[in-house]
Amino acid sequence: MSEEKVQSVTIEEFRKLDFSNVTLVDLREPDEVLIKGIEGAINIPFSKISSDLSSLPKEKPIYVFCRTGDFSEEVTEILLDRGYQAYNVEGGYEAYQKYLEEHPVRIDAKGLKCPGPIVKVADTLRGLPDGQKIFVEATEDAFASDIQVWCERTGNQLLSLEVKPGLIEATIEKSQTNKKSETVQGFAELPNGKTFVVFSGDLDKTIAAFIMANGAAAMGREVTIFFTFWGLNILRKPKKVKVKKSLVEKMFGFMLPRGTTRLGLSRMNMGGMGAKMIRWIMKEHNIQSLEELIQQAIDHGVRLVACQMSMEIMGIRQEELIDGIELGGVATFLGSGEKSDMSLFI
Repeated sequence: MSEEKVQSVTIEEFRKLDFSNVTLVDLREPDEVLIKGIEGAINIPFSKISSDLSSLPKEKPIYVFCRTGDFSEEVTEILLDRGYQAYNVEGGYEAYQKYLEEHPVRIDAKGLKCPGPIVKVADTLRGLPDGQKIFVEATEDAFASDIQVWCERTGNQLLSLEVKPGLIEATIEKSQTNKKSETVQGFAELPNGKTFVVFSGDLDKTIAAFIMANGAAAMGREVTIFFTFWGLNILRKPKKVKVKKSLVEKMFGFMLPRGTTRLGLSRMNMGGMGAKMIRWIMKEHNIQSLEELIQQAIDHGVRLVACQMSMEIMGIRQEELIDGIELGGVATFLGSGEKSDMSLFI
């Protein structure tokens, strides 16, 4: 046996590790892991150590834990003897779970407007381990309903929700049972993506489309926005781009709004004054601008597709579109729609 002393790490030290750079070994029985576990950990029940231990990779340090820490030290010693760089996790999974419960992550979503609070919760949870609790404070009344539905649809657990005058407090536990799709026994997985067809180039309708798209992305859904005809104006760069066009195409380009800052309202536009008023009101109420909503959508993987046939009709070239835009046709839209449980025409 190796003379090397078993090194142990505390739960505090274990929690600070980047789990992507280490190998985690969970010695608990499979039924225990199924209920509560650490994502990415290799499950080798203590009863199968003799046959399964040799399959572990040696490229990364190994951290071993069991339920209470009774067996992990012994297994760590065996790994050291076999040439692994191994560490024992003191207290095991129970101590880890207790630490997560006693050290909730706090999220300040006060003052944020839809979809800001939900997006902030989703972004924070994405980098946290399963079992981690978060405490959220928000001031938007709609958050009380939104957070309940969001937890229900993503599989995270809403442990508490308290609505106070001017303040909503929620405690959430990240769950390993996050649901990417619904499954019905005996049938294929049901789709849960969201597809939006943006036909309108109106500012108010565009804002609504991107609020819903960002909310869907925060729920972990695959989102596609398909822009056609007047909706293509949303994707145009604000500054003129020199491209070769026919006379008719140049006339279209001159008459159509170039980019989001030139969009008008569907009602009460008043020669552009209505759009300016809406933007001012949004800023006063701490609501993200359309430009911020678009960038947020891109950052969260929302797929933005421009209808190439409509582009050709309206004389719009790909060089005139903002970065990150795909070109597609009817099959692209229909393919996305078939993977969605909701398609909206705006």
